[in-house]
Amino acid sequence: MENELEKTTAFFRFEDLRVYHKALDYIDWINQSIGEFPVPKGDIISEKFFQSAMNIAVNISEGSSRNKSQFIYYLKLAKSAIRECVVFTSLASKRKFFTSDAADYSRNQLMEMTKMIGALIGSLQRSSSFTAEEEEDF
Repeated sequence: MENELEKTTAFFRFEDLRVYHKALDYIDWINQSIGEFPVPKGDIISEKFFQSAMNIAVNISEGSSRNKSQFIYYLKLAKSAIRECVVFTSLASKRKFFTSDAADYSRNQLMEMTKMIGALIGSLQRSSSFTAEEEEDF
């Protein structure tokens, strides 16, 4: 019975995207990591870092309910949130809140998500242009 549940597609399309689950894992990692910062968790950098990490997943989920061109727009917003996280990773590293291993891990996760989102955007653009060409024939 469990395998049957695993094989079904999610009601919300974005839940089928690997990049969405990677973003959720990154949120959990950031939440744990900022809890270890030597400043109160309510520190403005901690809050903004966490919010930027959240925005990656939120923009993926929000865009998935839109048409292809709007989905691409939201994916680009997710990439902007990733770049914000790169800035916060650099700040955390500079302030010695992150070890070099933690900073490397963060950057690697962000690079991987950027590549995944870029591939998804490319796929959507290719399918959009193919659909537009088909419509012109009618």
